[in-house]
Amino acid sequence: MISSAPLLKNHVQESDHEALLKVTEIAVFYGNLQVLWDVSLTVRPCEIVALIGSNGSGKSTLLDTLSGVIHPAEGMIEFSGRGITNSEPFEIVSLGITQVPEGRQLFPDLTVLDNLIMGSYSRHARSKKEQNLDLVYEHFPILEERKHQLAKALSGGEQQMLAIGRGLMSDPRLMLLDEMSLGLAPIILDKLYQALKEIRERGITILFVEQNVRRSLDEADRAYIIERGRVVLEGPTVELREEETVKRAYFGL
Repeated sequence: MISSAPLLKNHVQESDHEALLKVTEIAVFYGNLQVLWDVSLTVRPCEIVALIGSNGSGKSTLLDTLSGVIHPAEGMIEFSGRGITNSEPFEIVSLGITQVPEGRQLFPDLTVLDNLIMGSYSRHARSKKEQNLDLVYEHFPILEERKHQLAKALSGGEQQMLAIGRGLMSDPRLMLLDEMSLGLAPIILDKLYQALKEIRERGITILFVEQNVRRSLDEADRAYIIERGRVVLEGPTVELREEETVKRAYFGL
């Protein structure tokens, strides 16, 4: 645990004017149980940013809040300069935020192609369905090969590709990915992280949740470390890798 550690240099305040996503001191409750305390973060266009923390630290709750599944009791969320604090999920998707949920949550008895098309239900995405489908197949050729197979017939890695592909079908500006690596072999993860970097090169910003700290710090540009519902450290990953509290808490050094 590193909850007593100070924040690194406050890059958030320095770059607010560039923010694609800006979260300011949100508090989130499940009924009477508080899950997030005064969480603030900033994601700039075309960044890959990691949310790191152990199980139960509030990472997935934060993604659900950004997606409109939960509304914060306090604080503010802005996307591209527009307040979305109390927006509903369908509104947030239409603005360009899509979430790839933990566990993939595919439609197992639909084909690969039908699962992908389900991601393009918003009016804006429907008009670009064929273009985005080509994009998905470019990043994940195996999905085109297996487009007529049922989703439940795919391997775990292929199902994760399908979940990411379905997210791309919504024509996002920001993708939120929750625990992409769960249950997957390192060689499959290598392919998925390479795909994320290629997706970023197309102008899509990525915020991902991950328990594997070492891998997260290797793959992201910046990271936020969350403990017990609070951000305890943040900064560029090249700095966090050298932070003594991170080394002690997560690397055993």
